[in-house]
Amino acid sequence: MPDPLGLIGNHGQVPDRIAPSQRANASDGNQNFKQLLMKNIEQVNRLQQDAESAIEDLATGNRDDIAGVMIAKQKADLAFKTLLQVRNKLMDAYEEINQMRV
Repeated sequence: MPDPLGLIGNHGQVPDRIAPSQRANASDGNQNFKQLLMKNIEQVNRLQQDAESAIEDLATGNRDDIAGVMIAKQKADLAFKTLLQVRNKLMDAYEEINQMRV
């Protein structure tokens, strides 16, 4: 299954599949991290909206593919849980930085 947030396995490194013209932008720092995070939040939101739409279509009789609806719901759930774990790790890192003495 593909990584819905594109974060698994990178460990802060620029992936090899990024074009050389994009690698310069990938090392830009804060702005790219913010863009990456916002893009992934939008993607999770889109997955959740698609799953809700599929459930509504199933309930109204416009769709009869129960397996497809369940898969859409599971994808949305997994993407949200992954995003929540990323948020938790960011909050842990923030709290750890705040506790450092300078």
